[in-house]
Amino acid sequence: MKKIISIILLLIVNFSFAQVKWMTIEEALKAQKENPKKILLDFYADWCGPCKIMDKKTYGHAVIAQILNDNYYPVKFNAEEKKSIDVFGRTFSNDNTESKKGKNSLHEFTQYMNVGAVPSTVFLDEKGGPITILQGELSAKELEPYLEFISKDLFKKIRTREQWEDYQKKFKSKIKD
Repeated sequence: MKKIISIILLLIVNFSFAQVKWMTIEEALKAQKENPKKILLDFYADWCGPCKIMDKKTYGHAVIAQILNDNYYPVKFNAEEKKSIDVFGRTFSNDNTESKKGKNSLHEFTQYMNVGAVPSTVFLDEKGGPITILQGELSAKELEPYLEFISKDLFKKIRTREQWEDYQKKFKSKIKD
């Protein structure tokens, strides 16, 4: 009986720490001024199935949530957001016109960040400047090496495909299959 209670408590503790503390882009840029950290922007859309899978399985993974909360200001941004935002010294908006495919138009901020499809993950440096973009659905195991690579500034040292492949081979994942 004690083993069962211990297992249940362990599961509760693990799940309670597996939540990313999402912010708005405005909150993240403001926080950067007081405590510089990189920003991870998750661009999604309400209708996007792969986005929902990433929310649940990738960002919901305890290891990924911990890395994000410790090393980044994680931001969720609806690529089709209707509200205007004021960042980087300008106002970004969306006239929210419907496209030919029946989906809403992309928000100006989404376009400004060079996001043309969702899900997309954009990394910004400690001053809000772009580092890179990852397009498409990523599993926790696929995203993890990028999180370390970027948070530890390894992208400044590794410049070739061969160096990246070597990094991936040596990377020790904390995610158990």
